[in-house]
Amino acid sequence: MRNDLDSLKTLGQTVAGPKDYDPSILDAFDNRHPDRDYWVTFTAPEFTTLCPKTGQPDFATLTIRYIPSKRLVESKSLKLYLFGFRNHGDFHEDVINVIYNDLAKLLKPKYMEVYGKFAARGGISIDPFVNGGTGAKYKALAEKRFADWQGVR
Repeated sequence: MRNDLDSLKTLGQTVAGPKDYDPSILDAFDNRHPDRDYWVTFTAPEFTTLCPKTGQPDFATLTIRYIPSKRLVESKSLKLYLFGFRNHGDFHEDVINVIYNDLAKLLKPKYMEVYGKFAARGGISIDPFVNGGTGAKYKALAEKRFADWQGVR
């Protein structure tokens, strides 16, 4: 068995869902193909967070896309991490940036984007998008994707 897999905290374990947002739940493992560019996409069609003012739930389809460098996020830990937002109050824009920041810190990907397609409340929907890349090639990709961000919907 690979040594990096032995350190995973949630995979293969019975783990209760978190009560609140907790980035320490996230696990990562070694990318066996760090010299190849490829996309990893996670879609969470039932993502939920709370309005920080009213406590009412906000629903979204959350999409996370990245080009890995040396590490990949373990999907069960990501699912548990995202569940933690169900009891966490924050604005849509902040939630998307927090998720981006936590994953960028954990993975240090070549490129990553996080997009939240939130259901309308009060007659308006808020759909935040954040992205970034490292090195000239991936910074240029980030600039292009950001300029075309409506195409990711």
